[in-house]
Amino acid sequence: MTRWPERIVLTVFVAAVTVMNAWGQLPIPVSGPNPAQNGVQPGAPAGRGGRGGGGRGAQAAAEPLKQVAAPIPAAIEVTGPGDFYETFMDDHDDAKKTDIAAKDTYAKFNYEAKEYFISGMTSSGVPYKTRIVVRKPKDSSRFNGLILAESMHPSGNPWVFHFTQTYAMTAGVAGIEILTTTPAGLAAANEARYKDLVVPNGAVNDILAQVGALIKSDHKDNPLNGLAVRKMILAGSSASAAVVQNYLANAHMIQRLTDMKPIYDGFMPTSANGRIPVLDVPTILVPTMRETFTGNGTTQPDNEKLRVYEFAGMAHIDSRVAGGYYPDPCKYPISRYPMGAEMAVALDKLFAWVDKGIAPPHADRFYVDFNPDNRPKLDRDKGSMLALDEFGNVKGGIRNTYVDVPVKSFHVPNEGADPRISNPNHFIAARRINGQDPDAQLCGLSNFEIALSKDQLKKLYKNPKAYYNRVARRYDELVKEGWALSVYKETVLAEAAGVKF
Repeated sequence: MTRWPERIVLTVFVAAVTVMNAWGQLPIPVSGPNPAQNGVQPGAPAGRGGRGGGGRGAQAAAEPLKQVAAPIPAAIEVTGPGDFYETFMDDHDDAKKTDIAAKDTYAKFNYEAKEYFISGMTSSGVPYKTRIVVRKPKDSSRFNGLILAESMHPSGNPWVFHFTQTYAMTAGVAGIEILTTTPAGLAAANEARYKDLVVPNGAVNDILAQVGALIKSDHKDNPLNGLAVRKMILAGSSASAAVVQNYLANAHMIQRLTDMKPIYDGFMPTSANGRIPVLDVPTILVPTMRETFTGNGTTQPDNEKLRVYEFAGMAHIDSRVAGGYYPDPCKYPISRYPMGAEMAVALDKLFAWVDKGIAPPHADRFYVDFNPDNRPKLDRDKGSMLALDEFGNVKGGIRNTYVDVPVKSFHVPNEGADPRISNPNHFIAARRINGQDPDAQLCGLSNFEIALSKDQLKKLYKNPKAYYNRVARRYDELVKEGWALSVYKETVLAEAAGVKF
């Protein structure tokens, strides 16, 4: 995991806890303004809804809005002084018990990351200077013309691109990470390089619109100038999803390209909740078990431009690969459910929707059961209202081999270990200050897993070979049905081959 310097001290942790509870995931440990005032503009919809009534999400405009062309900002590639600050989190290889640095992930897929400073003026006349990071194939011929843009999460990560990296970098998708929060953490890491960055309050939507307009233009400053850009979506996870929902509700229908066409061709808020307003571009909302387990998942129905996809077993964050979870700081075993493989299904369908006009199918939501007798005590005690099958996995939602051919059950939320572990990852260690408990906060965003007994497995599958064959058969069915991607099949089968009982 990317390490912020040891000298950076977190002085806004209490406020950050509020941010974490509302959006999820811990912010960068840096002194400075309350990050809640930077990721989402004051008064913006928080994207929190409920199955009971659909929540108080953003509403469609009552009358036509005056549309304006977003101005094109200036951009310049940055190569110094000092090193580029990498926000792409280290991957964790659980089998080899080691972290994989971002540069090694890029090398694996022959990708590169380049940094650019973006300078412009907000709609209220306030200057800003921010950065974007463009992650794309080194060989431009491999770029498939599709762009995944997202606001940098306050914790310093492009989460959606990171989670879906295998799909995105195999397919040749370009990722654009846009800094819309305070640049204080970057300046603390490399003052000489980042001291001039400034993101004023209220500038978030203007920055997103102007960066998007630049990327779709033929301007000489466009980092992708000369490449054929077909479509671009704006995505985000948790706090970054709140930024997406704010933009789509308050800026998308107003700030446009010069021909008044949309800047972003689609949206994908993930690990998020709430209502999506009526838009002119496709949107896929991806709530997880963390947003829905208390019965508060959105009840907004799908429509011509909206799909709501809930993937059975999915947690708020991918603890399978996020380095901060190793060694495991949680009370119950962290989930190794492959969140990225499922999120990539939604991403692939959104790209097909915006690029080829192929509207994706509708899908069941998680089933909710208000009868506490139908849930194990642990789930009852945690307040879960999700209906569970005989093995403890949620019913309904989009299915996968991990819940349809189970060797484990996946539950939410986890808790921090008591007592706390003595050798946490540096990400957690740096935040154990001023009496705070980052272990519990990070664990509260993850699922935990409970292994089925050997007797259960023998009864279900007889032997490991039969189990493997069941997984392979079910995966092929899911690929044919459109709910799994071939690019992840090798990983899923390799994991199935390692199951012994």
